[in-house]
Amino acid sequence: MSDILDYCKGRVAHTFRAGHVLIREGGQDGKLFVLIDGQVEVLRQDTQVSYIDEPGSIFGEMAALLDMPSSATVKALSTVKAYVIDDALGFLGGQPEIALYVATLLARRLYYTTSYLVDLQQQSQGKREDLDLVDKILAQLVEPDDPKRKKK
Repeated sequence: MSDILDYCKGRVAHTFRAGHVLIREGGQDGKLFVLIDGQVEVLRQDTQVSYIDEPGSIFGEMAALLDMPSSATVKALSTVKAYVIDDALGFLGGQPEIALYVATLLARRLYYTTSYLVDLQQQSQGKREDLDLVDKILAQLVEPDDPKRKKK
C-alpha cells in the first residue's frame, strides 16, 4: 500500500545493505518498518515463510501490537530503503487509516493460516495420530491463552 508512504513523509529513510537483519526472531525492540524500496525475506526458525518487495509494506507490526518478542527474522535480500518507526503504537494510534490497513492485513493472514490448518486437518483425518497437534493449534487460534484471564 503505497499510500502508507505518504504518511511517512518527513521521516528519515534508512538504508540497509543486503544481508542485514532488520528484525531478529525473539528480539523485542517494538520497531515498525515501512518498506520504500528493496526486497526482504521473512524467516521463521531459519525457514523462509515470506518475501516482501512491495513499497509501502509494513513489517514488525505483530510484535509491536502484541508487545512480545518478534516471531520471525526479517533480513534484507538486496539494498533496502525503509522508514523505521520507533514508536509503533503511537504511529498506528495516530493514523487510523494505517491502523485499519494493518488490521486488514492481520485478518487476511489469520484467514489464510486458519484455512491452511483446516486443510491439513482434513487431509490428515484418520491417517496419523501425531497430527493431533493441528487440532491443538486450531483450538489456540479460536481461543488463545489470555494471561489476564483466570484459569478455571
